[in-house]
Amino acid sequence: MTPSTPEGASRVMQDAAREYVRIINRSHLRTGTLWEGRFKSSLVDSDRYCLACYRYLELNPVRAGMVRHSADYPWSSYPCNTLGKTQTSITPHDCWLLLGEDDTARTEAYQALFKEASSETDIKHIRHCIKTGLPTGNDRFRREIETVLSVRVGHGKRGRPRKTRNP
Repeated sequence: MTPSTPEGASRVMQDAAREYVRIINRSHLRTGTLWEGRFKSSLVDSDRYCLACYRYLELNPVRAGMVRHSADYPWSSYPCNTLGKTQTSITPHDCWLLLGEDDTARTEAYQALFKEASSETDIKHIRHCIKTGLPTGNDRFRREIETVLSVRVGHGKRGRPRKTRNP
């Protein structure tokens, strides 16, 4: 998801989750939350990791044994990205548009990405960044974020700082 405002992705997820919980609770005559914890997100370096993240997400149901092929998962964008099926809720990302001159070339190039196995290093990196909320990218990408936002990204130790003792 590429939001148009800094809080855009969080707001969409919050609204979708709130509505989904309402529907499930009403239909199953229950109350309370459905999920533990908060939704997790990570800024993605589009130049290096965007398509790796697409592939990671679209192969998750396959890795989990839920389906045999990404196209079989009903909530996947795979059919849109590889078979040319349109979905009003999906707008092609610039990274996908750069895969070819036209939609036919793009879908063929995108299909080719799935013929080679995902790098275990990429999978571990994406999982780590999502879990910790760190940007999915290299050190250069993190430095750019730090420069633009004037904040440190991922350099601190977890937990409360130790108290210093007075002599």
